[in-house]
Amino acid sequence: MRYFPFFHDLQGKTCLLVGGGTIALRKARLLAKAGARITVVAPNIGAELAKLIAATGGQCIYQPYTQAHLNDAILVISATDIDSVNAQVAEDCNARKLPVNVVDDPSKCTIITPAIVDRSPLIIGITSGGEAPVLARMVRSRLEALLPSTYGLLGQLASRFRDAVKARFSDGEQRRRFWEHTLQGPVAEQVFAKNLDQAEQLMRQALDGADDAIDHMQGEVYLVGAGPGDPDLLTFKALRLMQQAEVVLYDRLVSPPILELVRRDAERIYVGKKRDNHAVPQQDINQLLVDLAKQGKRVLRLKGGDPFIFGRGGEEIELLAENNVSFQVVPGITAASGCAAYSGIPLTHRDHAQSVRFVTGHLKEGSCDLPFTEMASANQTLVFYMGLVALPDICQRLIAAGKDPKTPCALIERGTTPDHQVHTGDLTTLPLLIKNTPVKAPTLLIIGSVVSLQSQLNWYKGSR
Repeated sequence: MRYFPFFHDLQGKTCLLVGGGTIALRKARLLAKAGARITVVAPNIGAELAKLIAATGGQCIYQPYTQAHLNDAILVISATDIDSVNAQVAEDCNARKLPVNVVDDPSKCTIITPAIVDRSPLIIGITSGGEAPVLARMVRSRLEALLPSTYGLLGQLASRFRDAVKARFSDGEQRRRFWEHTLQGPVAEQVFAKNLDQAEQLMRQALDGADDAIDHMQGEVYLVGAGPGDPDLLTFKALRLMQQAEVVLYDRLVSPPILELVRRDAERIYVGKKRDNHAVPQQDINQLLVDLAKQGKRVLRLKGGDPFIFGRGGEEIELLAENNVSFQVVPGITAASGCAAYSGIPLTHRDHAQSVRFVTGHLKEGSCDLPFTEMASANQTLVFYMGLVALPDICQRLIAAGKDPKTPCALIERGTTPDHQVHTGDLTTLPLLIKNTPVKAPTLLIIGSVVSLQSQLNWYKGSR
């Protein structure tokens, strides 16, 4: 982040506004909404601006700006169309370590004003750091449409009950669960319908019965597929559970942008695996899920791709089921589908393949003992997960089983991410290409006639 977001309490505090035109008027309106005491300094101050300042108890100074005008200010906004004045204001504020915003000139700002969605007490600020203000306003418009004005009423209701909830629950985690439950259920629906008396009654009932609910609160495990790497491929349900989990166990194939979408205060435990290097043995992961859930925690098991396709998800929930631990499974876009689509390789095609087979290139015993005779038949697409190390052996055995040596092949490296790369060849040339090319996992190997379409259908800018 170039800028760290803060929200300033300006109630009753003096803010200096340099400039008297229409831009200054817009800034004054925002400052007035925040309860600031505004001092405007400019040789000429518009009538509407002067009226606003008078109505809010501020002060208009009809003279050019000087450094002395900074004396009582805690925040300064320069909104003139004179570059030399803006530069002087910024220089003077920097000397005094006063936060300053120069409108439409980020280089002179120590703070920037965001696009605002106001659902007081819920306030949302959106900024592009001054680099794309139109984009920030577009995002604000979308949020305005998504969040009804009644969200402010919901926030006000929560504020009225905040002390009562804090007194009832000394444990912060219990308070958080209570709020998450009430603010997403019938209480919220009544507020959105503007039945405020009914909403308050339901809130009191929820608070009265909360002790029993908390005492019987049980943990749960969310087994969530994170997809092949692009965060845009997450499902809505996956994102919702990622935001409410208290602990997350994640593996090596979960990309950093996806991990950033997990609730920020969740405990994070890395349980990733590389070939012959397991951070945490699988049986320990299984037991850890059980133990955490039995502590009453909501546990997110975040796995690359789909948890039920070579993700060992079945092994993990077997132990959960044996221990009567509640769980949910959220499928993800498996690597075969995501990587093939982003590479322009249809896994099935009427003229090339009428079936597709998903195969692991790394078995439990570390061998590659597969039914190669069956896989050598024509008109099918073979997709090998974790097949980078075994790639030469796979190609050689397919040829020995009768597969045409000229069968097209593609090795997809870090699929769907910005580093997405596609290496193509055939059963004889691809092993030689990979031998002389540094390739980084994760990779996916696709073998079949459909790969011949890749050069024509390739669309993703990250692939080559």
